Amino acid sequence: MAEMKDVVQFEIGGVQYALDINIAREIVEMMPITPVPRAPEHIAGIINLRGEITNILNLNYLMGLPPGGEVDNRKIIVLVSEAANGSNVGLIVDDVQSVLQVSEDDIDQMDEAMSREAYVKGIIKIGKENSENKNLVIWIDIAKILSDTLRESDAAVAV
Repeated sequence: MAEMKDVVQFEIGGVQYALDINIAREIVEMMPITPVPRAPEHIAGIINLRGEITNILNLNYLMGLPPGGEVDNRKIIVLVSEAANGSNVGLIVDDVQSVLQVSEDDIDQMDEAMSREAYVKGIIKIGKENSENKNLVIWIDIAKILSDTLRESDAAVAV
């Protein structure tokens, strides 16, 4: 029996992505983001989420994607603080589709170079059994993106 994985499926620029559900604390509607002076490009700004200051990251920038246009349905995926070294962090996405339960049989693992360079854990194939045209969802390693980004930011600050 294949192990099941729970992921949050979301969209950026018309492409479907997923992240591990255990690092997502909640999904909130887009709200005004206060820009932070001289912040690195990957930081969109901060929000006050029920009294907690939360850093909002630009996931497009972190993943090397073109900046997204204005989309009506944008959401913020707020991560558990353990995912970001104890900080409150949210990611801007164009839309959140659903929470999926995926069988390991439906996940193509990436080779190590691809997962290291592209932060991709695997490709999830969604669709009917035995169907040729399954939709592909890119399962990204948010924890790795954040640890690399935070390390770079710390290095930049230390200079």
